[in-house]
Amino acid sequence: MTSREPVRVTGRLSSSEVDDVLALAAAAGHLDGVHPLSEDVVLRVRGDVPYEGVHLLSYAGDRLAGYAFLDGPERSGELIVHPHFRRAGVGSELLAAAGAGPMRIWAHGDDPGAAAFAGRHGFERARVLWQMRRSLTEPLPDIPLPDGVTVRGFRPGSDEQAWLGVNARAFAHHPEQGRWTLDDLRSREAEPWFDPAGFLLAVDIADTLLGFHWTKVHPASGDEPALGEIYVLGVDPAGHRRGLGAALSVAGLRHLAGSGLTVAGLYVDESNTAAVKLYRGLGFEVYKTDVNYRR
Repeated sequence: MTSREPVRVTGRLSSSEVDDVLALAAAAGHLDGVHPLSEDVVLRVRGDVPYEGVHLLSYAGDRLAGYAFLDGPERSGELIVHPHFRRAGVGSELLAAAGAGPMRIWAHGDDPGAAAFAGRHGFERARVLWQMRRSLTEPLPDIPLPDGVTVRGFRPGSDEQAWLGVNARAFAHHPEQGRWTLDDLRSREAEPWFDPAGFLLAVDIADTLLGFHWTKVHPASGDEPALGEIYVLGVDPAGHRRGLGAALSVAGLRHLAGSGLTVAGLYVDESNTAAVKLYRGLGFEVYKTDVNYRR
């Protein structure tokens, strides 16, 4: 096997390094059956949003053997090892290069190998994120919107600031979603999948934003059918209307079903009992699990 270079630590990736990281992620995802990088990290790899994090790269000759990204005060991020270089100490070298102290690492898929690796390096299971799914060919419940509330599509160039305010309040205690900035939002608006017609806003008679259901469509891939996702669902706690979250959920699912999709999915924290109860009541069941390990 080609000898490895010392781990490279950088705040920005070159265009060739971006290609190498994305190719590494694709190779690992093909073998493991789950993509190893979150959407947020992919956007930072590509340089689509401002960030303060660091990239760690382990090369063996001209091949990228391993990669990690760490961001924020807790140094939260993700770590991947190329399938051809596993069980050769690459992951340990990346962690050593990252240094001692607190750190959080996401593992996409609840894999025993990832759990064992985390345990060897002093990490403990700290947070669990469920991917839940349901069929869109099964009937959806009839849940009307509260009186005085209507739903319309998102208007790019007009609704950003109002949405950011509601999103921040709705996810004030969420470690990622509640910190979204205008750059984060606009980067999604620039993505090929963005569809303002599927970004549903619940407003009152004065057009004040009360809540939203942002849907996202993932194209079919291999044996996986096209998937309609509850991308973000939120209700402003300052103007909460009873039943609005459930009604918005159904409105978005009907939009996805009306687009010809047959499967819906979402991500939710296992500990968010209110949201889990809502989604189970709508027919969602756990499909896959992501785990956040903390040191």
